[in-house]
Amino acid sequence: MPSSTSSRSGSAETESAGERANAAAQPDDSLVGHASTGRLVAQRGLFGGPAVIPQELYAGIGHGSATRGRERLVVNPNSAVTTDTYFGRFPASYWQRWTVVDEVVVELAATGSGKIALVASDLEGETRVVVARTVRDAENETVRLTAKLNMFLDGGFLWVEFTTEETPLTVERMRWTVDAPEVIRPTAVVICTFNRADDCVATLGALAGDPAALDVVDAVYVVDQGTDTVSSRAAFPDAEKALDGRLRYLRQPNLGGAGGFGRGMYEVTEVSHADQANVLLMDDDVLLDPEIAIRLTAFANRTAKPTIVGGQMLRLLHPTKLLAGAEYADFAQLVPGKVVKGGLDDVDLLAEAEDDNGKPTGKPNRGDLRVDAHYNAWWSCLIPSEVVNRLGYPLPLFFQWDDVEYGYRARAQGIATVTLPGAGLWHADFDWKDADKWNEYFAVRNAMVVSALHSETDPKRIARVLLSRVVRYLLSMQYGLALTVIKAAEDFLKGPAIFADGGAAAAAEIRKLRAEYPDTIMHSPAEVGQVPMVKAGPTPSWNRLVLLKRLVYLAMGKTVHDIAAVPAGDAAWWHVSQFDKVVVTDASQEGVRIRKRDREQVVTLAKRAAAVARLLVSETPRLRGEYRAAVPEVTSKDNWKRLYDL
Repeated sequence: MPSSTSSRSGSAETESAGERANAAAQPDDSLVGHASTGRLVAQRGLFGGPAVIPQELYAGIGHGSATRGRERLVVNPNSAVTTDTYFGRFPASYWQRWTVVDEVVVELAATGSGKIALVASDLEGETRVVVARTVRDAENETVRLTAKLNMFLDGGFLWVEFTTEETPLTVERMRWTVDAPEVIRPTAVVICTFNRADDCVATLGALAGDPAALDVVDAVYVVDQGTDTVSSRAAFPDAEKALDGRLRYLRQPNLGGAGGFGRGMYEVTEVSHADQANVLLMDDDVLLDPEIAIRLTAFANRTAKPTIVGGQMLRLLHPTKLLAGAEYADFAQLVPGKVVKGGLDDVDLLAEAEDDNGKPTGKPNRGDLRVDAHYNAWWSCLIPSEVVNRLGYPLPLFFQWDDVEYGYRARAQGIATVTLPGAGLWHADFDWKDADKWNEYFAVRNAMVVSALHSETDPKRIARVLLSRVVRYLLSMQYGLALTVIKAAEDFLKGPAIFADGGAAAAAEIRKLRAEYPDTIMHSPAEVGQVPMVKAGPTPSWNRLVLLKRLVYLAMGKTVHDIAAVPAGDAAWWHVSQFDKVVVTDASQEGVRIRKRDREQVVTLAKRAAAVARLLVSETPRLRGEYRAAVPEVTSKDNWKRLYDL
């Protein structure tokens, strides 16, 4: 519900930097529960989305033809349309497992003639018709189809199919509804942003442009930590006006994603004193279908217990590909984003599913089996205020692994995370971001911190993972990246003192250190002139043997080739290590990196890596206790108030 509380954006640009850093939202009286006025919309029946997204993700044409609008579908004569699609399906299994709802009703307005069937799948993807209705010469006729949520515990979805014969059928205002609670929880969207002003304004505009989605949003907090401010954009006043009093625009020093999202949690739970509210965290640089707000908030309003409810990520550059059905972290390998067994793993949702042997199954990639997440990334994730009050705020990790840690902290307290199928948005593809960046420091350091907090992994395994990475970076002539990883481990060994300033100093220091290594610098291809390209051969079947051979050559100062250009996809250590000098395409495709063999750097960094590996083995057991003991204090309201300088 819109609030009468005014936005703070008007004065932000005239305040000094210090005043902006200290600015806090006024107490917000909008985040209170309000009485329900009918059935709760769990999701809308949508037949199209953003203009650049294939409509087949919303509604598929089986045969014949149809016209698909956002909320209006015209099925032409002798045609069939199905909502057995990513955005069209209703995740019945998840609703049965995690909510108090026992049935769902599909309501729609039909004009014309045709058959309307409510179809279900089971965990194996086998289908059955639950109920069907035939309408003839209807004129805006209301059709209701009901399904019990009692046969989906281990898996299964619901969707609607439309078929026509001689005459067309028009479908409008399709809604999946469930019994509403007595009181609807208010929802506050929190967007953390840093120098992505255009992206953030576009996200605000998309949300503001969908009245039905906006109806479930009571407040929108934009936590701007950048120097290129969101409020400086010409489109910002229009977005603010369209949000109709919901916008709360905050400025603060850059404290990374943890600090930005944590500020939103603080404003909702401490400033607004919202005892039962939904804090919907959202990245600034996403392509948003505002429907995600409806689906996440409806689900959160009906869970049996306060539950973290997350959205899924689709690839922005490959919009029909789903990143993961549900995720967990591999603490031994220091890797997040692993796919839960049985979950969809980087699949094209419009392609045919394959079996374990890679053979087509004749079924679409849908993921009928219910899979349970260990955590959900904060590209879009709803956290009930009760969870924040119980767990505290994010760990001051600055950047990366803060969402993983929070999910595992919740898990340790018996608080579930549900990654909800069909609640998706598009985020930049991760494999178009080169790993050789300053933020790899936080990826490694924070992984070690979270592993220490939430696992009992043998420190020797962690040390081996570190050394393995460093060796491969040295063979690949990525000396700046090797230093980045080593420095991350060295700082982990400092213990909880690394949390003191929220990570700002570490971010500045690693940038400065990396700048001393020429291989970290991006160059225009025009700068390097003509260099012969050498493609990689097949991946070695005996990795360890090849590694040993490359290390021997490195020790002897030998290389197979002099110089070459290498595409990003071929820049594996076993290929790049054969050259004395390489020009490697950056994964972003924006430029190239020039790497040159430097034996002195190899020796220096190898010794440093060996030293830190030994310390990891001996010191990690003690550090686990120190990090675990520090969590209540560093995630507390008082600590974050100090970091926000409030």
